[in-house]
Formats: sequence, C-alpha cells, structure tokens
Amino acid sequence: MSELINNSSERKELLKHMILELHEGRAPEEVKKRLMELMSRIPYGDVVEVEQELISEGLPESEVLRLCDIHAAVLEGSIDLSGMLIVPPGHPVDTFKKENTELQGVVKKLSELFDKAEELYAAIGPVAYLNKVKSLFNSLMDVDKHYRRKENLLFPFLERYGITGPPKVMWGKHDETRVLLKNAMESLSSASYSDPGQVKFTIDVYLQPAAKAITDMIMKEEEILLPMTMDKLTDADWYEIYRQTNEIGYCLYDPIVEWKPEGIQLSELRSAEEGTISLPSGKFSAEELMAVLNTLPVDLTFVDRNDKVKYFTQGKERIFDRNRAILGRDVRMCHPPSSVHIVDKIISDFKSGHADSAPFWIQMQGRFIHIDYFALRNEQGEYLGTLEVSQDLTEKRKLENEQRILNYGNTNMA
Repeated sequence: MSELINNSSERKELLKHMILELHEGRAPEEVKKRLMELMSRIPYGDVVEVEQELISEGLPESEVLRLCDIHAAVLEGSIDLSGMLIVPPGHPVDTFKKENTELQGVVKKLSELFDKAEELYAAIGPVAYLNKVKSLFNSLMDVDKHYRRKENLLFPFLERYGITGPPKVMWGKHDETRVLLKNAMESLSSASYSDPGQVKFTIDVYLQPAAKAITDMIMKEEEILLPMTMDKLTDADWYEIYRQTNEIGYCLYDPIVEWKPEGIQLSELRSAEEGTISLPSGKFSAEELMAVLNTLPVDLTFVDRNDKVKYFTQGKERIFDRNRAILGRDVRMCHPPSSVHIVDKIISDFKSGHADSAPFWIQMQGRFIHIDYFALRNEQGEYLGTLEVSQDLTEKRKLENEQRILNYGNTNMA
C-alpha cells in the first residue's frame, strides 16, 4: 500500500480513475471511501496535472467543469498543503487569501440569517430582514474583482508554463457563480414577500446556492490553485501581477503593506520613444500617436493574424478590463469558456473573407455598450488581424436636436 501512496504516477492514475468513475455516475461517497482507504494525503500538484491530462485525452472541458464540484468535495481535507511556501504580507497570494477570509465572513453572516429566517422575519419584519440580506449580497458581488484578477492576471502566467486546462475549468466555475449571484440579487429585488414560506423558498432556491458557490471556490483556490501557482511562478512573475492589480481593484480588503521582492532585476515601464512613425497621410512621434489612441472615446484592442493580443489602448475610462499580462496571449484565453465558440466563429469568418465586421451591443450596469470587431487587411486583402472597438453610447443615445460648433461652451443650450 505504501508503495502506491509514494508512487506519483500510480497516485495520479488513481486520481484519474476516481474522476472518471464520477463521470460514469459512481456515488461520490463511495469514491471518497475507496480513495481514503488507499491514500491519506494528495499533493495539490497531482490534482492539477490530472485535470490537465483528462482534458488533453479528450474528456470535454464542459464535463470536467461539471465534475469539478464533485471531485473537489471528494478531495476536500485530503490535499497535502505542507509544501506550500509562506508568502509575505502584500504578496498577491496573501491578498487573495485575505479577500477569501472577508468573503467567508460575509457568507457566515448570511448563513446565520438563513438559519434564523422565520424568527427574524417575525421579530424585525420583512423589510428589515431582507435589507440585511441584500446588504450582505451586495458585498458578495465584490467577488467579481477577485475573479477578474485571476482571469486577467494570474491565468495568463499559468498558460506560459503550459497549464491551460485547470484555468479554463476554474473560469467556467467563476461564470457559474456570477450567474448564481445575479439570480440571487434579482430574486431579492423583484419578489414580493407576503409570508415566511416565500422567503424560505427564495433562500433555498437562490440565496444559499450562490453563497455556497463562493465558499466552494475558496476551497478550490486555497487547496489547489494558489499552492500550485506558488510552485510555478517566479517572484518576477508575481511582481508583474502585483503592479497591475490596482487596475482591477480589490475585493472587500485593501492591502495596507506594499510588497516588492528583493534580489531580482525589475523591468520598469519605459516612456514612449520620440521616434517618428511615418504614414501615407502624415506622421507622428510615438508620444503623439499614443496620446491620439488613448484620447479616442473608444477602447481598442488589436489581435494579430496568429490570434495573439498585440496591443490595447489605455484611455481614462475603460469599459472592459485590459492588463499588460494579456499581451501575447491567445485571444480565446481572454474570454469565458462559454463564449469561446463565438470568438472562433468570428476569427474564422474574418480569415476566410466571409465577413469583415461583427457588431454587438449589450446592457451592462445600466450602460449601453456597443462592441464592433473588424477584420484588418492589407492592400492585397490579406488578413492582418482583428480590431475590437468598444464604446459606451449611453449618453449619445439621449442626444436630440443639434449642438453646432458655434454653440460650444454655452451651458444654456437646449
């Protein structure tokens, strides 16, 4: 038995077999019992490698995503974290974990409200009770920044080390949690509660699943993702993540300690060079061109002919998150798994010449956002890449009558 426990390849094969048994419908408790009989602690790296291998061997990502909660529950408490490095205050991993502590605190308060729902509903009334619940769910919505930092900063570095499967699976779980949170917020805002029974229904169907999704993700992060990233990423990688974190923001926690690793050469951002860029209709200095692109009232992102993100503007009011970590990243990795097939379709149509543009528009946090994808071609019609142009048209849609240039500065204009 000890030979099996100590043999990494045998251990991973056992893990893979366990997940495939879950895939085939074996009961989680039965699988967990057999697993515990064979090994006591599982290195976190084995879990990551097995997920990657299953995807490489043809198990659909959607199926790994479906099984993720089940096999994570089976493994909970059985993953060996003894080899995880201790991180100093201010380190991105320290920040992720402190944010998780805050999220767990909010979920704990919600659980107490759920357990005492009927009692509190009668004691303080429906309005006061639901306002307490809404306030806590408003706090949980902040988890989106936590997830976006993983998706836009952490996952790109994992991809550079050849780890692509687990980030895709985890991004899919992020999106599931976002949907559950959205449904929970809508249920709190739109329903009319006339009796405690209606409240209990809402808690059971909408609120508890959303809160549980938050805590389930925390387990996956702290027992699998974060230990694995500490093994793979260098201090230089982590410092790049640290420097760009402010562009997205923090979740329920604001670090009070600045972190800067010692003993490594840090590449500082250089200012735009003064060289001249000559074009058929004129020329710019690099500084002038950067100012022009960043002043345009749109977000621009350029993806080259090899489907790699090559450039994005850095205007004052961004619509979507863009960080330097995505440069050189396959554009498919910059989108949720649920929309990758649409990205593939657009790129395929552009490359084949079947289409030259793909417009979309969405409602986002009360704003009307227009998104256009354009195929870029040279004079011979050869595909050079794709330009994404996003703009907030909320205020422009309200315009009426005229504002002529002669009226500029007139604050009394109709």
